[in-house]
Amino acid sequence: MHDIRAIRENPAGFDAALARRGVAASSSDLLALDEARRACILAAETAQADQNKASKSVGAAKAKGDEAEFERLRALVAEKKAEVARMQEEAKVKDEDLRQALMVLPNLPLDDVPEGEDEADNVEIHRWGTPREFDFTPVEHFELAATQDGLDFETAAKLSGSRFVVMSGAIARVHRALAQFMINTHVDENGLTETNTPVLVRDDAMYGTGQLPKFAEDSYQTTNGWWLIPTSEVTLTNLVAGAMVEESYLPRRYTAHSLCFRSEAGSAGRDTAGMLRQHQFEKVEMVSVTHPDHSRAELDRMTDCAQGILEKLGLPYRTVVLCTGDMGFGARRTHDIEVWLPGQNTYREISSCSVCGDFQARRMNARFKPAGGGKPEFVHTLNGSGLAVGRCLIAVLENGQQADGSVALPDVLHAYLGGKTRIAADGTLG
Repeated sequence: MHDIRAIRENPAGFDAALARRGVAASSSDLLALDEARRACILAAETAQADQNKASKSVGAAKAKGDEAEFERLRALVAEKKAEVARMQEEAKVKDEDLRQALMVLPNLPLDDVPEGEDEADNVEIHRWGTPREFDFTPVEHFELAATQDGLDFETAAKLSGSRFVVMSGAIARVHRALAQFMINTHVDENGLTETNTPVLVRDDAMYGTGQLPKFAEDSYQTTNGWWLIPTSEVTLTNLVAGAMVEESYLPRRYTAHSLCFRSEAGSAGRDTAGMLRQHQFEKVEMVSVTHPDHSRAELDRMTDCAQGILEKLGLPYRTVVLCTGDMGFGARRTHDIEVWLPGQNTYREISSCSVCGDFQARRMNARFKPAGGGKPEFVHTLNGSGLAVGRCLIAVLENGQQADGSVALPDVLHAYLGGKTRIAADGTLG
């Protein structure tokens, strides 16, 4: 959420930054709401002062036996008391109007974010690995002989509908091994704290990270009001909601392996084959809570952590900076990491790492006390996939596929699979 004081100080800059994202919202509308809110607050304070003054005079009039003045002042106290209550209520309503108006506006991009309208305008900043040259035509993950028994979309459709899968046997084991490998790497090598959080959250948590109110249709809500998390970014970031921490507490770096749920609203017809786009999937998430001065560097660190997972797996990838028109709602700058999928002959997103500045912290009221004293400040938050487990499985299967339909598995997974090195064409580990 935005700081209305910053908008007051530089309305033109605010409008220009939003315009870079293709948002036509005007600061003048926000400032009008703010002015009306502040006028009500001032009126309430003035009425309160008048009430206090009249209250002090009531006793004096009574003591003098001036009954007429006593009654006049008593009526004035009652009038001012009602006026205070009315103005405070109006201020509360206008404050909520302003909050709601600010809640639906996206974050402002950093100055170094490239201009653009969509993914075609994203800018590549890094590339690693060389896509393998096959002496046969590579296929997609769901077409491999090795996956025919382990990826069951038909049974999943009977159970739950489209965009679900039942994994079994070697496929399920490799999927689990990937998640364990990611978590262990982030904890043992990258210094993140392993965390296990709920997958059901209240409204406040979804508001805090920006899923509500604007993107309610993208998530699932239970009949008793809980939300199924679209990513553990929601829970990990909200660990500091409402907190006032010491500066020495920062940075905090968390990781969690969790189920994620997304309605995929607006994605009808996209990636319907296979398990690339699912309603239920697993992800290893990374979240950092930092000092404002260090958040931009933390984005690069987080990106390196995600890239390192792919490098250990030997999977070619490229990293792009999202342009202003392709960025997520809460981000100030985003690095998307795209892994090479030979079955599709293209790179596909497997991680998105974003710095949000104080945008989420303001919504959550998460602050820290500067070590040198002074006024508390809002923390900065970041989030990133480290990685999407299902998409990583797809990449491992497709990049490791052999002419006979079997799959050679990355060396780093062998220890997680009891020394097994491949998935045979009949779907067994060997």
